[in-house]
Amino acid sequence: MTKITTLLTILLFSVGIANAQKYMTKSGTIKFFSDTPMEKIQGVNRQVNSALDFATGNFVLKVLIQGFEFEKALMQEHFNENYMESDKFQNSTFNGKITNIKDVNLAKDGVYKVIAEGDLTMHGVTNKVKINGTLEVKGGKVSGKATFNVAPKDYNIAIPKAVIKNISEAIQVDVNITLDKLGS
Repeated sequence: MTKITTLLTILLFSVGIANAQKYMTKSGTIKFFSDTPMEKIQGVNRQVNSALDFATGNFVLKVLIQGFEFEKALMQEHFNENYMESDKFQNSTFNGKITNIKDVNLAKDGVYKVIAEGDLTMHGVTNKVKINGTLEVKGGKVSGKATFNVAPKDYNIAIPKAVIKNISEAIQVDVNITLDKLGS
């Protein structure tokens, strides 16, 4: 009987250690910005799901395309129906790894530069990407920030010729997430 109790104690302790390294959120934010002389377009999504395993550096981020909000309802309609085809391509995901996760000290508050490499899938197209960002450890919370550019043509997002001058060739994407420790 004591062997079984000892085995269960070790198993539960191991699970606790494994979860101690995992963080997630369901309320991250992604903003994108297109700036041309003709028009400025900004979309914001505050329903970003993300998870990070500090033990491995594995990182995943998922966003529902229809969750983006715009200043003008017509922009939101065009974004979903004409460009992103959100009925067909409902999500965008990043699945990869923070390659220098060992540089982040969870026990010490601070801002750490990180590099995420992996697959960015949008509009049914997947491309390898490398994104520079930061992780801030503060009071047991972990916040992540990154800014990078995405070219619509790289994801087969067609821009009609009538509005081609209204949309940037490179769209700026800003990611801001605050991750909570699993089990806390």
